[in-house]
Amino acid sequence: MQTFTLIFIVALAFASTTRIWLAARHIHHIRAHRDRVPDSFAQKISLAAHQKAADYTCAKTALGVFQILLEVLLLLALTLGGGLDALAGYWHEVLGDDRQTIAHGMALIVSTLLLMGLAEIPLSYYRTFVVEQRFNFNKMTPLLFFADLAKHALMAAILGLPLLFVVLWLMEKSDSHWWIYAWLIWIAFNLLLLAIYPTYIAPLFNKFTPLADAPLKLRIEQLLKKCGFEAEGLFVMDGSRRSSHGNAYFTGFGKTRRIVFFDTLLSRLNPAEIEAVLAHELGHFKRRHVIKRIALTFVLSLALLWVLGYLLQQDWFYRGLGVTTPSTAMALLLFFLVMPTFTFAFQPLGSLYSRQHEFEADEYAASHASSKDLTQALVKLYQDNAATLTPDPLHSAFYDSHPPAALRVARLKNLAHNQA
Repeated sequence: MQTFTLIFIVALAFASTTRIWLAARHIHHIRAHRDRVPDSFAQKISLAAHQKAADYTCAKTALGVFQILLEVLLLLALTLGGGLDALAGYWHEVLGDDRQTIAHGMALIVSTLLLMGLAEIPLSYYRTFVVEQRFNFNKMTPLLFFADLAKHALMAAILGLPLLFVVLWLMEKSDSHWWIYAWLIWIAFNLLLLAIYPTYIAPLFNKFTPLADAPLKLRIEQLLKKCGFEAEGLFVMDGSRRSSHGNAYFTGFGKTRRIVFFDTLLSRLNPAEIEAVLAHELGHFKRRHVIKRIALTFVLSLALLWVLGYLLQQDWFYRGLGVTTPSTAMALLLFFLVMPTFTFAFQPLGSLYSRQHEFEADEYAASHASSKDLTQALVKLYQDNAATLTPDPLHSAFYDSHPPAALRVARLKNLAHNQA
């Protein structure tokens, strides 16, 4: 067995067993606290709602274990199991060309991604029509489910295939600094997506209508003016078409920037609570969280492309992952297949960074709206979305992009006390 093969197997075993262990901890902790609402929420959330959240979270987490096992099996089948080698051989026979051609590389990558996507459809279907349905969140029909899949596949083809062609062309035809040029293309591609998503992509999946509630619109516009935020408009999205979960967000940048409310959120929160939720989202903008995250993503992507540029020339990288015929497309595919295994241990750092941003956005909201209203809105959203109030601390530290409910509400209460 090659050294890198052993390293890969150890890393994969560590990542997958840790993920399963964390899931088991999470389920055990939630079930242990299922029969008692935390004191800070006892007056606002019923025991029945608390137990629903516990059961819903446990069901999602248990399904996540099957997702982990599926990912591991697919990864092993494609790499050490010889799947990628077999696909490369198949396309060599079909296309009758050199394996280094761009056509061969695109066929290999697209077919691999298609097979992986097809393998995950049953779990996605089960998640939607069994788990979400059981807890009365699902509003989708099978027809809409598969229509969404088709639309996502079409958009991936329209946007992704040209990008893939350019990257493979750079890897094949450019000099040793191809990874810098590919990085610049990647940046331009992401900025283009940010610009066109609100106007051209999002409407393919949901209906967006201007906010019609005049008093609420006036209230929001006053908040935007106070915060120095300009947007193309205020829109309501028909989120209830697919799910009863609620949310709000702003998207785009520059002149395409818009604020979007789920219709489910507007139906549940009062105007003051909606204003507080929006103030939180504006806090992300004013504290430059979006720009910071985009910049961090771009820096990390540059580092990863540099690593790929090195691995591209290393025979041990291919053979250690079960590939006997190296190519640029194979290197690109292998790299992004195994990268999550080797970066898994850094996930808590990303979660910690995100949770810090949430606290900062809460502080901003408390200074421009009412922290009490934000607290009330969050409690309603926790209840409506069946978010557990008692996550396992270690699981939360590893995965959660938002602080645990109890900690977040406690900080907001302190901010409210300081406001008084």
